[in-house]
Amino acid sequence: MGLKAQLAKPFAKLATRRVERALDNPVATQRRVLEMLLREARTTRFGTDHRFAQLETHGDFAEAVPVRDYEGLRPYVDRAVDGELNVLWPGRPLYFCKTSGTTSGAKYIPLTKASMPNHIGSARNALLAYIAETGNADFVNGKMIFLQGSPKMDALDSGIPFGRLSGIVANHVPGYLQKNRMPSYDTNCIEDWETKLEHIVTETVQEDMTLISGIPSWAQMYFERMLERTGKSSISEVFPNFNLFVYGGVNFEPYRQRMEQLVGKRLPSIELYPASEGFIAYQNSQEDDGLLLVIDSGIYYEFIPADKYFDENPPRLTLDEVELGVNYAVVLNTNAGLWGYSIGDTVRFTSLEPPKIRVTGRIKHFTSAFGEHVIAEEVERAVQVAAPMGFLPTEFHVAPEVTPAEGLPYHEWFVELERAPESLDRVADAIDASMQEQNPYYRDLISGSVLKRLVITPVKPGTFNAYMKHVGRLGGQNKPPRLANDRSVASFLEQHKH
Repeated sequence: MGLKAQLAKPFAKLATRRVERALDNPVATQRRVLEMLLREARTTRFGTDHRFAQLETHGDFAEAVPVRDYEGLRPYVDRAVDGELNVLWPGRPLYFCKTSGTTSGAKYIPLTKASMPNHIGSARNALLAYIAETGNADFVNGKMIFLQGSPKMDALDSGIPFGRLSGIVANHVPGYLQKNRMPSYDTNCIEDWETKLEHIVTETVQEDMTLISGIPSWAQMYFERMLERTGKSSISEVFPNFNLFVYGGVNFEPYRQRMEQLVGKRLPSIELYPASEGFIAYQNSQEDDGLLLVIDSGIYYEFIPADKYFDENPPRLTLDEVELGVNYAVVLNTNAGLWGYSIGDTVRFTSLEPPKIRVTGRIKHFTSAFGEHVIAEEVERAVQVAAPMGFLPTEFHVAPEVTPAEGLPYHEWFVELERAPESLDRVADAIDASMQEQNPYYRDLISGSVLKRLVITPVKPGTFNAYMKHVGRLGGQNKPPRLANDRSVASFLEQHKH
């Protein structure tokens, strides 16, 4: 074991104990965070407009600050973008994270000096929790690759730098990791994803890679290109010391079987839940699949039951009011200056003490053309049920077919497959049975002959990448939507049927 690995173990145990202390009383920890946020921001423009100085309880706060999405908060964000001081948080943002919103065009999410430790520290704590639990710190001695957006930043007219979240964070990677970090700065700055991937393969093919990080679909592309380049049968032959995969953004399970085929062994992994708006949760144990909510790092959470989200005055629950197994929309209040901010994600709690969650989908990404309200978690679980039958899609998308040329309406599953299973009909039966078991509304529609069994439509290899390129979102942390309530994505995919 190298010196770095030896030093990492006691540090990991110390850091993990600090996190555990905040979890001794999570409700009190969150109460202190809200008090701090209100105190620090009371003299900002937003704070004076919403009477922060007079607010004492969460009830006061919820009455004074409505839930908003980006468009609702935009008048304040635009003023901060223009360089005005003390708008959403004291001073000016350190950066703006520019994201390509699906409904709002470009979005500029503020990051402040106060909020940066949330992004950096939470990612560090995830790795340290893994070391503390497993005793495996060998990965710190080898090379680490982070498949991410460009670290190169531009500046607004106000002089404030902006870029992608992964690129901004890359500029704050601790010095002790810089020596082992890959790819090179120049390669990371390449904007075209496919060109960048070729450069990454060239730079890493002869290296001792021990940790690889990125969203699963892009990591899978990297592995496939590497095997093409080397002629090897598995990534373990190329990188024999590769022993940790770190990912976020999507559920790994639909990818796991294919990824482990490529790697050639069971793949130890850590799941992260980072967002431009804040680092929300991370996997702190290999023993369960829940993600530990980051409760002491400048974010105060509210949760709206997903089935009440679109009500006129939906309930805004705090950590002491949530229940296990219920689907909630996440609302953030942060030291980056986001207030009552609906990030669009839905989660359910798998544990209350400590608070752990699973991401279940997007509040606007669902299929409910007939009242079934199918969510991402359900379709991803159904894909896993069919995996033993050789059904291993690299990507998939579910959309309603409301007016078929003949027969009853149905859900159409567009799938991109490395190779087709023996019988897509049997796969469709298995997936449909799983969907009916999970979703009683869908089951009632099938049994009541409102819908017929789902239809699987294979598309040509590369179709989902072509779609992402078509909408200007190929690469980085972007991923195709798994669900839609219309045919907006399906209209492109159906032009590329296999």
